[in-house]
Amino acid sequence: MPDDRAAPAVADDALFAVANEWQAAGHRLVFAVVIRTWGSSPRQMGSVMLVRDDLTIAGSVSGGCVEGAVVDAALGMMESAGSQRLDFGVADAAAWDVGLSCGGEISVWLVSVADGYFDANLVRQSAAAMAARKNVGLRFDLATGQVQMITPPAASILEDMAFTLVQMPRPQLIITGAVHISQHLAPMAMQLGFHVVVIDPRRIFATADRFPGIVVHDSWPDEVLAEMVLDQDTALVTLTHDPKIDDAALHWGLAKPLFYVACLGSRKTHAARLDRLAAAGFDGAATSRIHGPAGLDIGAKTPAEIAVSVAAELVSAYRQRQGAVHAAG
Repeated sequence: MPDDRAAPAVADDALFAVANEWQAAGHRLVFAVVIRTWGSSPRQMGSVMLVRDDLTIAGSVSGGCVEGAVVDAALGMMESAGSQRLDFGVADAAAWDVGLSCGGEISVWLVSVADGYFDANLVRQSAAAMAARKNVGLRFDLATGQVQMITPPAASILEDMAFTLVQMPRPQLIITGAVHISQHLAPMAMQLGFHVVVIDPRRIFATADRFPGIVVHDSWPDEVLAEMVLDQDTALVTLTHDPKIDDAALHWGLAKPLFYVACLGSRKTHAARLDRLAAAGFDGAATSRIHGPAGLDIGAKTPAEIAVSVAAELVSAYRQRQGAVHAAG
């Protein structure tokens, strides 16, 4: 059974990096992947959990109801590499024990990180692809236990003797300004499923203490953004009111296909911002993409309320982009 050394919550797309770090440090580990669900199962197909040889875990395959059984099975695979399938459901004698007595079923595939199974080099390749914000397709052979990287299809799929996992990077939110509003917006966006990065060269503000669990850079935006992948699933919100900081980020953001760009400030401040961007060579088509002032008009006054308004507009813009992509596909 797992102990209190469970890792902090880790998104599925970050688990490959975690696995790569663990195996590079010499740990044995097992991947657990949800390959089938039905009814009230709390985690969707493709959900991933890692189990390490010292009882450390990351990720999850349910709301907690089958983790214990999965960890026990994984620990039994540490000495001798292998793979196995675990099925839980109301028809099983163990259904009440694992908490699925309300009618759900879940199948979990376990495979060791080892030669002939989930090869360590494949873990590194998967982590590198996710770091580059690329979709990853992994085919789990349910007969041999071997895992291979393939061109990812549109979605994860279970076949007779194989499961294909499609892992896509999370949408990301870049915030310039480690300000009070950011302290509310950053964790809120993380809860909404975004990977969040806060950038502010003012080191007195850009600290881990003020943004626990958030990636924080105490550098200039152009330095950080030059090293990042800024794709169609990326959003940028500028919150400092300082043109030296915010405009540097906007110059990068407006040159990329970001789905949402927003700036804090009054209409007068925004008009001045547009003038500066025009002088820098950005035309009306580019600057019209900016939501300014940032956030939906909900009459927000406090930093927390402003963060709520920005988060709402962020989600709206993201869902509209997804809808457009699905319609085009």
